[in-house]
Amino acid sequence: MSFPLLLPDLLLLGLGVLVLALDLARLRSSVIWNVTWIGLAAVLLLQNAIPAGWDRAWFGGNWSLSNFGLLTRELFVTSALIVTLLARRSFVKGEEGFAPLRYKAEFLAAIIFVTFGAITVVSSHDLLTLFVGLELATIPLYFLVAWNKNDDKASEAATKYVLLGSTSTAVMLFGMSYLFGFAGSLRFDAISYAIAMNSQSPLLWIAILFLISGIGFKLTLFPFHTWAPDVYDGASTPVTAFLSVSSKATAISFLLVLLYGPLAAIQVQLQPLLILLSAATMTIGNFGALKQRRLRRFMAWSSIAQAGYILAALTGPVGLAKSSVVFYLFVYAFSNYLVFFLISAVGDKREQTFAGLAGLARQRPWLGAALAIGLFSLAGIPPVAGFVGKFMLFGSAANGGHFAFLAFVGANTVVGLYCYLQMLKAGWVETPDEATAAANKAIVLSLTEKLSIIALTVLVILAGIVPVLSNNIAAMLQFGP
Repeated sequence: MSFPLLLPDLLLLGLGVLVLALDLARLRSSVIWNVTWIGLAAVLLLQNAIPAGWDRAWFGGNWSLSNFGLLTRELFVTSALIVTLLARRSFVKGEEGFAPLRYKAEFLAAIIFVTFGAITVVSSHDLLTLFVGLELATIPLYFLVAWNKNDDKASEAATKYVLLGSTSTAVMLFGMSYLFGFAGSLRFDAISYAIAMNSQSPLLWIAILFLISGIGFKLTLFPFHTWAPDVYDGASTPVTAFLSVSSKATAISFLLVLLYGPLAAIQVQLQPLLILLSAATMTIGNFGALKQRRLRRFMAWSSIAQAGYILAALTGPVGLAKSSVVFYLFVYAFSNYLVFFLISAVGDKREQTFAGLAGLARQRPWLGAALAIGLFSLAGIPPVAGFVGKFMLFGSAANGGHFAFLAFVGANTVVGLYCYLQMLKAGWVETPDEATAAANKAIVLSLTEKLSIIALTVLVILAGIVPVLSNNIAAMLQFGP
């Protein structure tokens, strides 16, 4: 009777195959693009039609659906839908002086399969499924980064990403093998029981060290973050945006699945390590952003700092930690994609730099307003959604009693605000040269892009003023005041 709950997952997988089949049938790329975004929207509607309260497992208990899994499914599909709309410009007009991208069907299918891999991560109940899901959500990203074969920076970025990503995968798999050796099973329930019986085993803590090191790469935690600026700067804008949202959300979901699943018995013992990683990551991210002038590189350092903020929530009680992280991931997705839509518009046939933003607010006031709202949300300024999101993240840490750590986080937030104000200053205060002024006037947005920017702007505002989204997430994850 509960099999229809699997329908959105199966349709998403089928959509990826359908997109490739339509390309083999030589349909026009515009038809394939329409089928993709309509299909993703349909999957999202089906996911929203599933009521809360399910806790079911299929296929021998290896595939599950819970409230947390349902919410993160909606996040992953929402991200795929937005990046599908964002990517169209790169295939129609190109960016930064390069010719338009090619092979749209393969690109869109890769986005869908990454999304299905992320769903596999939050559906897993054993280490094998968890690992397969994470790799399915990662491997297509390697060639998405190198999609523009005419761009040497993209090739260099992909090479770095593959080498470091493969190393992190080996490290993580090594940790999983130790965890299997410790528990004698791949199943989460068996691992949880083994940890409860012998939480001081050196084998267990070696496994945890390797696991956190491996996931630290994908989550851009210090000191595993060094790949992000080069990869974000070398990839095309839609791929960079997708990396900063879906890849990060998959990694944090992976960590949540482990931390509040098989490792729940030692979650308190892990808090000092989480605090250390969080503090170092947000500090490196914020100070790394200070000197940046290329927009995608700046957003890479911003993404690193945001990973530190998100990790801070995991030092609190489980209910508050999970609800605050899931809510913030939605807010971060809306805010980040809003900024990337504007970066994409600015980068039409020219470099995406702070100088390219000069005069944007004067010549295109509504784009300048959207830029301000997106940046204020990422910085956590009220009344937009980022403020509520950060308040929930830091509230989780406060409930854990980590007040000295919160003072450090507050100081980092001030540094982060200064970084975002530098970007805002470029768009609102700096005077453009003649070429930049002419380029700003020549920005042409499609109806889809205009509607996407307006919708994301409204979502960022409403999620901060009307706390319906945060209340629903908290209720589904069984957290109350």
